[in-house]
Amino acid sequence: MGQGKGLSLTGILWFIGAGIAVTSFALCVGIFFAVRNVAAVIACLVTSAVLSVWPFVLVRVLRNRMAYFTDELCRKMDDMMQGKAMGKTIFDEDTMLDRISHQLNRLYQMLQSNNRAIEEQRADLQGMVSDISHQVKTPVTNLKIAATTLLEQELPRKQQIEYLQSINGQLGKLDFLMSAMVKSSRLEMGVITLEKHPSLIYETLAQALGGIFLKAEEKRLRVTVDCPGDLLVPHDTKWTSEALFNILENAVKYTSPGGRISVTVVPWEACTKIDIADTGRGIAENVQGAIFKRFYREPEVHDVEGIGIGLYLTREIILKQGGRIKVTSAVGAGTTFTIFLPND
Repeated sequence: MGQGKGLSLTGILWFIGAGIAVTSFALCVGIFFAVRNVAAVIACLVTSAVLSVWPFVLVRVLRNRMAYFTDELCRKMDDMMQGKAMGKTIFDEDTMLDRISHQLNRLYQMLQSNNRAIEEQRADLQGMVSDISHQVKTPVTNLKIAATTLLEQELPRKQQIEYLQSINGQLGKLDFLMSAMVKSSRLEMGVITLEKHPSLIYETLAQALGGIFLKAEEKRLRVTVDCPGDLLVPHDTKWTSEALFNILENAVKYTSPGGRISVTVVPWEACTKIDIADTGRGIAENVQGAIFKRFYREPEVHDVEGIGIGLYLTREIILKQGGRIKVTSAVGAGTTFTIFLPND
């Protein structure tokens, strides 16, 4: 058994050819003693010789075919290692070699897909680092200026307090930024899993509204809510509340004093629709697709407090629950964010 396993394909075919030759010779000898006819024996020997040649022809053909396949296989593997595009399959027939070639192409496509995913993740990471660096730069610079001033100058107590309040404000901004980034990265990496349970959407909405009422009162904004008190919707209450709060907080920021914010919840057959509308400054149509990007802020609102991550988090939270979000707005005509949460 050990020797049989060690035979090469060429050796096996040579063995078969020798077996055919010996068998044919024995057959010819038997025919000679049976019929005593020299012509029959000669015909048998010629036939046997021809049959014995075929295994060697087969060896040559297979060796050429295998050599071609091996060369092509090595070339394809070299292309894979160099990241070059793969060509057509080596063979087009339904053969073992063709199946190997087909699987090799599939492997290459999977590797390319993985490489593209890695490159996209790398680009996202670089973009995130760049965004964080940009966002951190201003508060860090302000902190350095305030700290240097306090260290190098003798200031009245009132001015000292003002500088300390400025430092506290910048630290709060940094803390908020880091907290938002941690939430964002944990959601993206799947560290945080959203757990959907049938819960009263009114209570989730009340939690979100609780975070904006004081600021809304300061700006004399009228906030109205139209939501069934007994409506059960499958959702993650904590994260959905945060998503709703982010939208409501933006509505308060960008709505002029005396304006209105309305929240309307309507149950549909397949999903629940939540509209959050305001009478604020509105969003230009050409940037409505960009407002959900991380750290995106319109140039016109850079003087308003914020870092541009709230809507990004909101979209991630809604998408991870199988829902979707859209915006309808026009400059000067207010904005409506519509959230669709599936009912299953």
